[in-house]
Amino acid sequence: MNAAIRAVVRAALGREVEVIGFDHGYEGIINNEAHVMTSISVGGIIDRGGTILKTARSRTFMTREGREQALSVLEQNGCEGLVVIGGDGSLTGALKLHEEFDFPVMGVPGSIDNDIAGTDYSIGFDTAVNTAIEAIDRVRDTAYSHERVFVIEVMGRRNGFIALEAGLAGGAEAILIPEVPYSLLEICESLRHAANKGKRSSIIIVAEGAARAGDIKDFIQKNTGFDTRHVVLGHMQRGGSPTAFDRVLALRLGAMAANRLLSGYRGEMTGVDGNNLVSHPLTYVLSTERDIDPEKLLLADSMAQ
Repeated sequence: MNAAIRAVVRAALGREVEVIGFDHGYEGIINNEAHVMTSISVGGIIDRGGTILKTARSRTFMTREGREQALSVLEQNGCEGLVVIGGDGSLTGALKLHEEFDFPVMGVPGSIDNDIAGTDYSIGFDTAVNTAIEAIDRVRDTAYSHERVFVIEVMGRRNGFIALEAGLAGGAEAILIPEVPYSLLEICESLRHAANKGKRSSIIIVAEGAARAGDIKDFIQKNTGFDTRHVVLGHMQRGGSPTAFDRVLALRLGAMAANRLLSGYRGEMTGVDGNNLVSHPLTYVLSTERDIDPEKLLLADSMAQ
């Protein structure tokens, strides 16, 4: 997100427009945690994980009264538009401001889950996947050396984008995601079949929304007798220095958001389609489900043979 913040600020300053940042998201707007942002204030942040503006959930903003208060603070600070970087909750708040008060907003997709419609990639996804792959590679060394089955749980409460991407890149023998039904008995049979052919270690990737790694580990060990362990990566996937892909993506999306907002567009979210920058109405983004790529599912099945 820091790379996106940097891009918004410098793109706007390049058009001689003052930029004000609010700490702690919508809660910070309500509490008037405002400060002028300069080119210097966003220097040296492109390689930092997280966000220098910090973030927080705001129950107050979920009410009409809270949004009216936020609007009043924005107007007091002379704000003529707002760029919101975040996931579906943040973008929903932006749409509320736009629809209820006709306030100009522009969204930038920031979610490691990559579940936001209207863009092939959201900021943070590539970094989260690469963090998961690094862990998978390390665990595979242990699994091979000790001839064990490892179950690795990655983030993804409602979808399996991280699990599928990391599982494919990490050479997992099975990938369990919320979108696709699975049979643990069939997985156990597959592990036994692989062992009969001489395979002595296996990696299973599970999205947290599909099952808990500990439960999967217990089932496999009970039904196969194989030495099975589990690892939960958890919030480790949310931090760390962003990948080059994420940095460039954030720069492109942030700069586009600032420029479109300053050109009179509003109520949209910037995104990428292939290598092309695109923009979609927030109403479309928030009413559309982003589906798992069926080709990647077929590829995962093929690679697990």
